[in-house]
Amino acid sequence: MLGKTSVFLIGPMGSGKTAVGRQLSRALRVPFHDSDAEIERRTGVDIPFIFEKEGEAGFRQREREAIEALTLLPRIVLATGGGAVLLPENRRHLAERGCVVYLQTSVAQQAHRVRHGRNRPLLSDDADTTARLGQLMDARAPLYGEIADITVSTDGRRVHSVAEQILRELAAARGAP
Repeated sequence: MLGKTSVFLIGPMGSGKTAVGRQLSRALRVPFHDSDAEIERRTGVDIPFIFEKEGEAGFRQREREAIEALTLLPRIVLATGGGAVLLPENRRHLAERGCVVYLQTSVAQQAHRVRHGRNRPLLSDDADTTARLGQLMDARAPLYGEIADITVSTDGRRVHSVAEQILRELAAARGAP
């Protein structure tokens, strides 16, 4: 982790990656990027439209290209999509090019946070959101853990509190007082 100047946030949908990422970027005075927003910027359409037209495989290819480019940028905070860890090359780029922070959250907390969200194509057809989130978590949690340098729970916590904990852990890992 020493020498890594970028911070990459991973974790399931509803874990707070975008909100915490924005807070961290302000505190660290570095640019903030969101891989989903970058995909939308590049394509000119929203994520659900990409899923509808290209399926998950098409979206994952676009996500791979965005993460490859974004992780090469110097000194940034990057919020990734919940499934960004599915592709081995994404995990490799994230792990090699920055400090990876896993925002861990329970399925119950996720369900509460995403209940009114649109823009969640992996949840759009499911009557049982909690069951679907559980399936996604079962598949992805080991991958999040595999590349995480720091793991922080976000359950029941405010964005500022999570960001402050990450800043403390980054300082400790870098040997700052």
